[in-house]
Amino acid sequence: MGARRLGRILAFQALYAWGAAGSRRRQTVLADLLEFPWLDEAARKKLGESAAGFSRLLVQGTVENITQVDGMIKQHLKNWDFSRLNLVDLALLRISVYTLMFQDTPPSVVIDEAVCISREFGTDDSYRFINGVLDSIRQTIMDGAKG
Repeated sequence: MGARRLGRILAFQALYAWGAAGSRRRQTVLADLLEFPWLDEAARKKLGESAAGFSRLLVQGTVENITQVDGMIKQHLKNWDFSRLNLVDLALLRISVYTLMFQDTPPSVVIDEAVCISREFGTDDSYRFINGVLDSIRQTIMDGAKG
């Protein structure tokens, strides 16, 4: 597993914990989460500073742009209410949508990584759901770039 994949998984885990903290505690827990306290020393060495920095960038960028990111997700949910999203799917969607909207990563890479992570951490149907929502968002962003 590459450093970028590890970084994305770590960012997903941090954003999951941030989302689970509830709106009142989110700002106070963010700094702690960016230190990835659930990692032991061996995992920290394996991760490396480059991947840890990449994780922090994803988490901080997502949190700083959460209104736009969540708005984009809400716009592309078909027959599903945002408040009913499980935290795993929501955390993956948030990081992925942030990346699609604000980073230079190719959309196919973003979607593939999200699908792979959802297969590992989500429900049996998470990967289909994640793929569908992200593909719809990708198309909207591409259409916006053309116009």
